[in-house]
Amino acid sequence: MNNIAKMIDHTLLKPETTKEQIVKLCEEAKQYNFASVCVNPTWVATAAELLKGSDVKVCTVIGFPLGANTPEVKAFETKNAIENGATEVDMVINIGALKSGDDELVEKDIRAVVEAAKGKALVKVIIETCLLTEEEKVRACELAVKAGADFVKTSTGFSTGGATVEDVALMRKTVGPEIGVKASGGVRDAQTAQAMIDAGATRIGTSSGVAIVQGKTGTASY
Repeated sequence: MNNIAKMIDHTLLKPETTKEQIVKLCEEAKQYNFASVCVNPTWVATAAELLKGSDVKVCTVIGFPLGANTPEVKAFETKNAIENGATEVDMVINIGALKSGDDELVEKDIRAVVEAAKGKALVKVIIETCLLTEEEKVRACELAVKAGADFVKTSTGFSTGGATVEDVALMRKTVGPEIGVKASGGVRDAQTAQAMIDAGATRIGTSSGVAIVQGKTGTASY
């Protein structure tokens, strides 16, 4: 399971998250050698301090979970997160703009974050697959690539559904081999994580990372 551990973003994004829980998250991430911890922006500085000197990256979320902020706000949020120690940012696209056919705004929105993060942090683009048609999923992935993103990601874990093998495969097919694909939302056991990887995922976002590497099933929803 160690190979899977290095693909896991150990995630805790609930609004009621306490400092004690963040400390535990970071300790687990170091213990199991996860790729990163993924925390809300308010916890980035804390996580960066706790993970200093380790290989574990600090990932945070931008425009989360609705994606309905303006590009300027998302860019500022990105810069602020990087200043606080984030080296990966997972931003939510403007879902309403995509569904309205306003590809220009969607691309501008993603590009604002990509430019704010340039040379300092990886950018993962959350397209929220459960709210999109097949055509919209493809279009969202294409716009993410065009805007210079490093990854596309299935879900926030806070909408009506999470990652599916079918969506991961479609996203991988759309973005090609060079861009990362992150499966998140509802990945609770090693079997599901492996199925996502087999479909083309290169990163797994989950709050069940410890259960996955121990061969158990996690209870958390994200």
